[in-house]
Amino acid sequence: MNRVVALVAAACLAALATSTAAAAPAEVSRVTFVGDSVPASIRYAPVARRQLRRGFRVNLDLRVCRRLVEPSCTFQGATPTTALQAVQGYGRSLGDVLIVNVGYNESPQGYRQGIDRVMRAALAQGARGVVWVTLRETRSMYHRTNMEIQAAAARWPQLVVADWNAHASGHAWFGRDGLHLTVTGASELATFLRRHVQQALA
Repeated sequence: MNRVVALVAAACLAALATSTAAAAPAEVSRVTFVGDSVPASIRYAPVARRQLRRGFRVNLDLRVCRRLVEPSCTFQGATPTTALQAVQGYGRSLGDVLIVNVGYNESPQGYRQGIDRVMRAALAQGARGVVWVTLRETRSMYHRTNMEIQAAAARWPQLVVADWNAHASGHAWFGRDGLHLTVTGASELATFLRRHVQQALA
């Protein structure tokens, strides 16, 4: 009799452990978004922030005048860290996926080497993938930068190219400069990036 009671108790404990494990929430993927003033519109558009953060824990590190690895420019007396410095500064808290949207404040010279330095830093700090956003080609030099971004995907299998230039073509999502986003544009960028973050996690 005692043996039967013990077996029933063991079975109940096993069932309880299984149900508890099944009920435990899945870990939320962490995303760090390092960018310049163009994607910074997401910070000021609540609908865009909600869209990007749905199902993810997102840190928005978006700064006016940021550059990739060369010293950033200065705006209203403030000089932000470079994208590389920002990534390095997070250490292991960088998260599962890094999004990079930087390049409007610099020439394409040295951008290839900058991509490689950022990729090495991100992967060394535990990132599973990096989503790199192409620039909207309102100037010829942005086309050359985009070519470097596209080429980097062949060197880095962990790099997912988010071709914003192609996706945004023909849409009225921008201010007068054709680069900075309206509220609608910010929401569209957030929606667009979600798909690529999911791809990087996969």
